[in-house]
Amino acid sequence: MVILQLSGPNPVNLQSKLSFLELVHSSRKHLTTLSSFSLPSLFISNSQQPQHPTSSFSPVNQSVAAIVFGDGSESRLYPLTKRRSEGAIPIGAKYRIVDAVISNCINSNINKIYALTQYNSTSLNSHLSRAYTGLGLGKDGFVEVIAAYQSLEDQGWFQGTADAIRRCLWVLEEYQVSEFLVLPGHHVYRMDYQKLVEAHRSSQADITIAALNSTRDQDPGFGTLKVNSLNEIAEFRVKSEREPVIVPSVQSSQEFNDNAYRKLSSMGIYLVNRDIMTKLLNEHFPQANEFGTDVIPGAISSGMKVQAYAFDGYWEDMSSIAAFYQANMECIKGLNMGYNFYDKDAPLYTTPRYLPPTTITGAVITDSVVGDGCILNRCKIKGTVVGMRTTIGEKAIIEDSVIMGSDIYQKDYIQKSGKEGMAIPIGIGEDTHIKKAIIDKNARIGRNVMIINKDNVQESNREANGYIISGGIVVVLESAVIPDGSIL
Repeated sequence: MVILQLSGPNPVNLQSKLSFLELVHSSRKHLTTLSSFSLPSLFISNSQQPQHPTSSFSPVNQSVAAIVFGDGSESRLYPLTKRRSEGAIPIGAKYRIVDAVISNCINSNINKIYALTQYNSTSLNSHLSRAYTGLGLGKDGFVEVIAAYQSLEDQGWFQGTADAIRRCLWVLEEYQVSEFLVLPGHHVYRMDYQKLVEAHRSSQADITIAALNSTRDQDPGFGTLKVNSLNEIAEFRVKSEREPVIVPSVQSSQEFNDNAYRKLSSMGIYLVNRDIMTKLLNEHFPQANEFGTDVIPGAISSGMKVQAYAFDGYWEDMSSIAAFYQANMECIKGLNMGYNFYDKDAPLYTTPRYLPPTTITGAVITDSVVGDGCILNRCKIKGTVVGMRTTIGEKAIIEDSVIMGSDIYQKDYIQKSGKEGMAIPIGIGEDTHIKKAIIDKNARIGRNVMIINKDNVQESNREANGYIISGGIVVVLESAVIPDGSIL
């Protein structure tokens, strides 16, 4: 018996159990076999996956359920995550980050979607409930929010992704699906999950991991895969707080030289057979907390068939304020840069808000994206994402920035709060200059303010003053008040 201490607090037992392997092998008998298909050709990009019949399976809208996690790391995008989870952060003038993943599911004909939420989840739960009720999901489709809870059996909150799935299996197993698709909800990319399902079933895998078709300079945090020419994961390197944990696979059918291997970066996307998921979480690793760092390495070391699915499209995991800023900037540079918000064949869904058109009075706007319901008065806007309900005063200059907008107009706020007037209203005041900044929702920027980071400071915590600087980017906090004449 081998005990492997991973990044979680509990050791994981990696003993290969005979009954478990019998289950694994018996489950494969129900998968389709491809008598004339060459396995090595599976190792291609998702956009080139060949079509293969899967007649023994029901359509994906009946046989696959998605499990979406809306929570990312609290610290990576702070202060944008001060009052919301990563999945709920606004992006692209009118969307939330989680919309990209939910839309992938809808566009891939996966209409049974469970969103497991916990950290700062109020905004995310509200958005998911309002945005996707009955939207293109068919008669039996749904987006069901399962917020973290305590019960008589479990007194604590979710301890990680594996713990959350384990405690919610009684809900997830309501429908007789064949596979569970586990998805981080705070990444921005476009993928046809149907092709991932086809590759998984064609290879008769127990688990398939979606991975970038190359390694990235910045480890996305989900581990690095060493994949052989049969698309099998021969080695799984997990990033830990101390030393990397290397988990060699015991399943490879033959030896390969080093030139036959490729290294890929895991995307944290896992397609898992239903019966395998239940056995892994309840019987073999009942104390494991994290799916990627605990359960997946344990499954590989137990001799399960774990495959890789190579993805070569745009993908951003929002690992920092700089990455979030860049993702917004790329959306205004053209259809071939970054994430394509304008793909009519795979639309991006979000909450319908029924706002009026943007009002532009003598403004000069170039290379920018402007959301609905804005009021732009004789200002200059260049290379900027302007969110909904943004008000910008006369002679203001906004350059290379992300303005998230507002939840309410100033006059509506006064009526709602009963306050007759405010020295600094919601929006951006007259003669203000903003460059390379992120202005969070409902901020009040006064007149003659300079948010330009004139000293080129890279890191600074001025949260008490309503802003921080991260990677040289000034981030004004949600609902912050920046007085007239301030220089940031």
